[in-house]
Amino acid sequence: MIMTKQLTQVSPHAADWYRDAIIYQVYPRSYMDSNGDGVGDLPGITARLDYIASLGVDIVWISPFFKSPMKDFGYDIADYCDVDPLFGTLADFDVLIAKAHSLGLKIMIDQVMAHTAEEHSWFKESRASRDNPKADWYVWADPKPDGNPPNNWLSVFGGSAWQWDTRRRQYYMHNFLVSQPQLNFHNPEVQQAHLAALRFWLERGVDGIRLDACNYHFHDQQLRDNPPATNRDSITVTDVNPYGMQAHDHDKTQPENVPFLQQLRALLDEYQAVSIGEVGSDDSLATMAEYTAGGDKLHMAYSFNLLVNLMSSHYIREQVEQFEARVKGGWASWSVGNHDVPRVASRWGGPAAPQAFAKLVLAMQLSLKGTPCLYQGDELAFAEADVPYELLQDPYGITFWPEFKGRDGCRTPIAWTDGDNGGFTTGKPWLPVSPDHLAKAASVQEQDAASSLAFTRAFTAWRRQHPQLLRGDIVFFDTPEPVLALRRDLAGQRSITAVFNLGGEAVTVDVPATAGAEQLQGYGLPGSAQDGKVTLPAYGAWFGYAA
Repeated sequence: MIMTKQLTQVSPHAADWYRDAIIYQVYPRSYMDSNGDGVGDLPGITARLDYIASLGVDIVWISPFFKSPMKDFGYDIADYCDVDPLFGTLADFDVLIAKAHSLGLKIMIDQVMAHTAEEHSWFKESRASRDNPKADWYVWADPKPDGNPPNNWLSVFGGSAWQWDTRRRQYYMHNFLVSQPQLNFHNPEVQQAHLAALRFWLERGVDGIRLDACNYHFHDQQLRDNPPATNRDSITVTDVNPYGMQAHDHDKTQPENVPFLQQLRALLDEYQAVSIGEVGSDDSLATMAEYTAGGDKLHMAYSFNLLVNLMSSHYIREQVEQFEARVKGGWASWSVGNHDVPRVASRWGGPAAPQAFAKLVLAMQLSLKGTPCLYQGDELAFAEADVPYELLQDPYGITFWPEFKGRDGCRTPIAWTDGDNGGFTTGKPWLPVSPDHLAKAASVQEQDAASSLAFTRAFTAWRRQHPQLLRGDIVFFDTPEPVLALRRDLAGQRSITAVFNLGGEAVTVDVPATAGAEQLQGYGLPGSAQDGKVTLPAYGAWFGYAA
């Protein structure tokens, strides 16, 4: 039986309720198709909201569903204030909001502000001439005397960040696809247009926004060249991409972004709505800290720092400790999976990672200080899907094939059943449903009390009973790989110590802080502690009240 809950029951801190919350990301193309066209849609999400509520999450982040030519599958927006017919209508969105709120769920929409689609009316006008009302709404620049682009800036998706336009006889900037021209945030009219579009959705009842590439809004107006990178960026881009060879001092993460984020926060505060920003900078933790400090910018931020291919307990500890050392009253959101990276079960656990690994990663993630963000299908322990080249849809993957296969492997449709197309669609799915996912389909796991799905529901409920894991400060203990040990401290509550075995073999480690501790019950993972030693099977964990 599916149980739902009301967020207000577990979030007494009205102003910062999001610190108690869990975010669940829905990639709408692949969640549920209601009309048989092979692409997920808003009515499909609405039909599955009871399932989402049953996971014990609070905020549903929905990736872009706005009008778009879909060259980057919705992250290229042609109209910020309408739903693409592929996904439904504004009326469908209103129904989704109403149903979500009736279940105690908050709805967070994805805002892609740094660029638009080239089909957007703003860009059509801007490129028409150099003297029209929107001529300065995008980043335009004259060529060098030899015809080359104005500087050495690169696109994340390959090649120069500049594209020649014959209408204006100038280059326009694009941080991603050529078809995603960069907006000129130095123009106050651009900022106000975005705030007006955001107000449109807030008026419809939206509870929060996720800001895509939120440090990409502004550029250096002098258009100075980026210097070579002293440390190659292997976190936000693959190592076969030359984008990581530059230090991105001038094409993003500019100081002018902070006042804009303050304007954005003032608008959100009018509606008691929250924000989370995606940060991909040369020092993402520092940018996260800056953008969440002071209570007047973003509520939360996340980076790609835990979305990397290699995992170690030392690395996880290092990322959290570095953020905590830099932050001034801000708040992190720790993500280990999303629509841009291979699924965590494969990325960290390998191709044959068992469900026990997925359970362990979920428990670890939900024990870190910050608001966790889960990605659809990770609650089912889905591994990365193998999508052959001839079926690839992602332009990023097509460009860098075969060393980088793109993002399609984490975006394949959810298997709701073990039947045709996993119950996702009655038509031909836009990406193939992974055969490996059928055995782990939601309907199959519903019948298994030991499944990853059952564990997710049980652990999120158990976590809510322990405010230390929601609000407490965090301290780590020295342990050898692959063990991660931490303590969560909250005034008025007994401290909780947690120890995780991230490896596939049993271990016994010295954790003196566990001596005399009282083991907690009900968290669903195997492990024991005695006399300051913790014994954990493969992918085991131990939680206890500190002595």
